[in-house]
Amino acid sequence: MVVICRALSQELSLPGLEACAVDVIRILQTSDSYGAVPPIVSNLVLCLVIATVSFLLQASTGNYSHVDRLWSITPVLYSWNYLFVAWSRGLAADVRLVVLVLLITQWGCRLTFNFYRKGGYQWTAEDYRWAYTRTWFPHAVLWHAFSLTFIAFYQHILLFLITCPLQVVFNVWENKYKSDILDNWTMWDSGLALLFAGLLVLETIADQQQWNFQQVKWGLLKRTKKPLPQLPHPYNVGFCTTGVFAYSRHPNFFAEQGLWWTVYLFSVSARGHHNWTVLGTFLLTLLFQGSTRLTEHLTRQKYPSYALYQAQVSMLLPLWPFSFQAPKQD
Repeated sequence: MVVICRALSQELSLPGLEACAVDVIRILQTSDSYGAVPPIVSNLVLCLVIATVSFLLQASTGNYSHVDRLWSITPVLYSWNYLFVAWSRGLAADVRLVVLVLLITQWGCRLTFNFYRKGGYQWTAEDYRWAYTRTWFPHAVLWHAFSLTFIAFYQHILLFLITCPLQVVFNVWENKYKSDILDNWTMWDSGLALLFAGLLVLETIADQQQWNFQQVKWGLLKRTKKPLPQLPHPYNVGFCTTGVFAYSRHPNFFAEQGLWWTVYLFSVSARGHHNWTVLGTFLLTLLFQGSTRLTEHLTRQKYPSYALYQAQVSMLLPLWPFSFQAPKQD
């Protein structure tokens, strides 16, 4: 929160870190309309409210995937808030901001659908990794503290931070506003839009291939009643190793991180240099490093062949493919 407050001090031209919290409250109290509140401030308030509700739901239901259900939704809400505030202020459309919001919306819709078809929005559904994570905390008090600080607040603040590059784009638009709505769009922006689209396609292909693989695998297990090792290749290994998964063990994770680095680069294009909003993307990358390793640890325990797959295929960065064969059964 200290870093966020310091950044807000810079964005809102406040006198310093010590005055940030007081001045943010003052802005909320003295603004005569919603549009008068900087969108980064209204987004932060919404983020803290959602984080609080998420923690209360976690504590009351014993289910810790409430943040997971909002992962693809809240960034879209934060993004559209920038356009709503601009509309409230009577500003004409800025191509860079509109394109960025639409790209994030496409990302959110696709990821929401993918989470839905896997049953993620069922009230009792929970990511299997949370059950494992609970074993790290011997006392309930420590687990609830982790639930409050990391699962609820840290993750929601992270989702707020990865959309903060839009505040930079918004500021440049408002400060350099001209009647020509194409004035700020550059070839750099065109390249970034194509890069985002390409990464979104890669993520879509990866998720679809993984979905198809699991559907066929579970169908074979149910229909043939055979144990997993006796299924035909490649389903006998238990995890997808074909298609884009021959190039990377987690091509969808690679694409997801790349998408948000691209969002940050839009702010660099707008301002002309690097800025503080890289914080959100950097923290997201760190989160993926940890969660990916946890996922692989659990997968290796479940599927013995996964260690061989790890030895031959890059974890994230897509590299030259290989032909994976499961070890023969005695």
